[in-house]
Amino acid sequence: MASIRCARTTSVEIEANRVHPKAPLVSAAGIRNVVQLFALALGAASLAACAQSSVVTQKSELSGASRQASLEQSRKTSSVTTRRVAVTRKHTPFASPRNAGEAQVASHGVASFYTEGTQTANGEKFDTQELTAAHRTLPFGTRLRVTNVATGRSVTVRVNDRGPFVPGRDVDVSYAAAETLGMVGGGIAKVKLDVVQ
Repeated sequence: MASIRCARTTSVEIEANRVHPKAPLVSAAGIRNVVQLFALALGAASLAACAQSSVVTQKSELSGASRQASLEQSRKTSSVTTRRVAVTRKHTPFASPRNAGEAQVASHGVASFYTEGTQTANGEKFDTQELTAAHRTLPFGTRLRVTNVATGRSVTVRVNDRGPFVPGRDVDVSYAAAETLGMVGGGIAKVKLDVVQ
C-alpha cells in the first residue's frame, strides 16, 4: 500500500505505488498565473460595479429631470382656468314641436299621489294644493291631462317633479289633483295620460 506524505513546499507524486516527497506542489509560474487571473477578475468585477452605479445614477438623474418638467407643466396648466360648457337638450318623449298644439295620447298607467316633500326637483316649493305632478321623463312645465279610467274624471297638471320611484307606477299627482280625480280613498288609480302642452 502506498503511503502519502506532504511537506510545505513539496507535492505528492504517486508512481507505481510510491510517494516522492521532493516533487514540487505547484510551480511558481502557476501561482503567479492564478494570482494574476484573480486580480484580473477582481478588477473586472469592480469595473462592472462602477458601470452599474453610473447607469443607476444617470437613470435617477433623468427621472428627476422628467419629474421636475412634469411639475412645471402641471403648474402652468393649473394657472390657466379651464372652462367646460354643458349642452343640454330638451327631452320631449311624448310631444313633438310641430304637434304641440293638439293633445296626444301618451299612455295608460297607474297614478298615485303624494303629500310629503318641501322642494320639487325643478326647485319649486312643494304645495299639495297646486295641480302638479311628478313624472320620470317628461320635461318640467309639461301640461299633462290625467284621466281616471274608472270614474272618467280628469285634471290637467303641470310636471314640476321627478318620480314616482315605485315600480309599476307612471305618475305621482299632488293631493289637490288626486281629490279632483277621486282617488284619495284608494291611493292609486288606473289613468290615461295625455300631453296637452
